[in-house]
Amino acid sequence: MAEPAAFEIVNAEGTAPYVLTCEHASNYIPASYECLGLPESELQRHIAYDIGAAGISRLLSKALDAPLVLSGYSRLLVDCNRPRHSPTLMPVVSETTEIPGNRNLSRNEIDARLNAYYWPFQNAVSAVLDQRKARGQATILLAMHSFTPVFKGFVRPWHAGLLFRKSERLGELLVQRLNAPHRLVEANQPYQISDDGDYTIPVHGEARGIEAVLFEVRQDLIASPEGQKAWASLIAQALD
Repeated sequence: MAEPAAFEIVNAEGTAPYVLTCEHASNYIPASYECLGLPESELQRHIAYDIGAAGISRLLSKALDAPLVLSGYSRLLVDCNRPRHSPTLMPVVSETTEIPGNRNLSRNEIDARLNAYYWPFQNAVSAVLDQRKARGQATILLAMHSFTPVFKGFVRPWHAGLLFRKSERLGELLVQRLNAPHRLVEANQPYQISDDGDYTIPVHGEARGIEAVLFEVRQDLIASPEGQKAWASLIAQALD
């Protein structure tokens, strides 16, 4: 069985003013890594990928007519939304779970993973953005993620969050449009964008001078196809 590509580009010529990325789309780890020493069941958890994020990203790409770049491998091998100096680029511990296969990695192994899985994804995102700039297409970057309902014992009350730094006007507008009496959506929850902890928004967005926000949707709401359709519709309407 052939290994998947390090990235997949969907609807590369999309005409919308949006480009979507999904950095944690896949939980795939090559057999040679022996699940990084984890039971197979652990790869079905958030530590391995963002549950529901790929599904909602594909639906949004179609609804908006927007290009989408998805990662092809698990964030446990290398996290495509981390800068190279981040301690969670190839985590030894994810949440509270130890990752045996990431202990004491050699420089050669780190470089091999970067070259095989990390840089191809980053270069693909850059290429899509470069092509749009060359064509004179306006671009807003939307990174698609999901988060766990409970984190280290804390029950998270949010249904979704919008993460942003420089794109305050866009981020706050989307929060207003998505929020509702029965739906709690807040700015910069459950995480915040930082240069030490994020790559897509700081590098592909802010460094290029383009608007960029990161969507976080709670995983239990988009674990099913029905939930993904519902939230893709909500987000598409908010972006209209």
